[in-house]
Amino acid sequence: MTASTPVAEPTGGAGSVPSPRAGGSLRAFVKGGGLVRWTGRTGALIPVLALGFILAVLVVEAIPAIRYNGLHFFTKSIWDEGTGYNSRIVTTNGVKHLTGADYGALPEIAGTLITSAIALIVGVPISIGAALFIVERLPRRLANGVGIFLELLAGIPSVIIGLWGALTFGPFIAHHITPVIARNMPDVPVLDFFRGSTGNGEGELTSGLILAIMIIPIVAATSRDLIRQVPILPREGAVALGMSDAQTARKVTLPWVGAGIVGAVVLGLARALGETMAVAMTCGVALGAVSSNIYGTMTTIAATIVTYLDTAFLDGSGFAVRTIAELALILMVITLAVNVAARLMTRRVSGTPLPIGAGF
Repeated sequence: MTASTPVAEPTGGAGSVPSPRAGGSLRAFVKGGGLVRWTGRTGALIPVLALGFILAVLVVEAIPAIRYNGLHFFTKSIWDEGTGYNSRIVTTNGVKHLTGADYGALPEIAGTLITSAIALIVGVPISIGAALFIVERLPRRLANGVGIFLELLAGIPSVIIGLWGALTFGPFIAHHITPVIARNMPDVPVLDFFRGSTGNGEGELTSGLILAIMIIPIVAATSRDLIRQVPILPREGAVALGMSDAQTARKVTLPWVGAGIVGAVVLGLARALGETMAVAMTCGVALGAVSSNIYGTMTTIAATIVTYLDTAFLDGSGFAVRTIAELALILMVITLAVNVAARLMTRRVSGTPLPIGAGF
């Protein structure tokens, strides 16, 4: 019997085994959507890690200040770094600090909350009213032009707005508007906060109004885009049922986009809570003192951090910097609490039923 000689089959024949192609698995990973999935997971994880990292750093840096300052840090109105010719570094409860160092954050916390409240009280109604007017009253071309100006106003650097507030807006308010209010405000326990000396333009009211001007374009532009998405049929149906334009806006248009407007207000509030330069230029930076009226000089947490940070680095014990970290941690907690509260409010607003008629 003769042995058969193996015959090589041509390349690419039916019986050949293909060699693995370089990068084939990578291309399959990309085409199968794996790259998109991993990119999305990474993008979702980065903000969580960044927030956790910031909180961890603030907590670690602020722990010595928390131990030394205690709960009195939230109730005292004093800001004494303990510097002087006879000051020296001492240790109390394991915390190094200069002799006589004593800090209280009540003026900073009160200034932050009051100026943000002024900004919301003044800015939010103007913003929502402007958004409704732009969408429902102005012609399309004019509305687009006004919208461009709103977006330009939102992009102006805060230091420019602060300079305008310190040189022009604040003195004008102090010399022509607030004296009339202070003279005619009744002398009762609540309204006496609006009486007294009106100052020269630096103070709580000026800072709050400056913040209102800064949040108006953010809230108004966002609300305008939301109102434009409301379908025309519910509004026409409300008018057909006998509602006026104001009732339609209040009972149909705004509830339809209520959750989005709450989100826009939270964006504006976050800007007001964390605004630094504009407030630092118009508040007067009164450390360790709570303003006796709404016109007095004051400070906020963000303004204190930016104005006092250079001086804090001169503290050889490092305690002043740790106190600044505790202030930043307080501001972080306030901001997170506001966002959580807004989240809960958004859930309630998003479930608001629309009315049936003018009487409901």
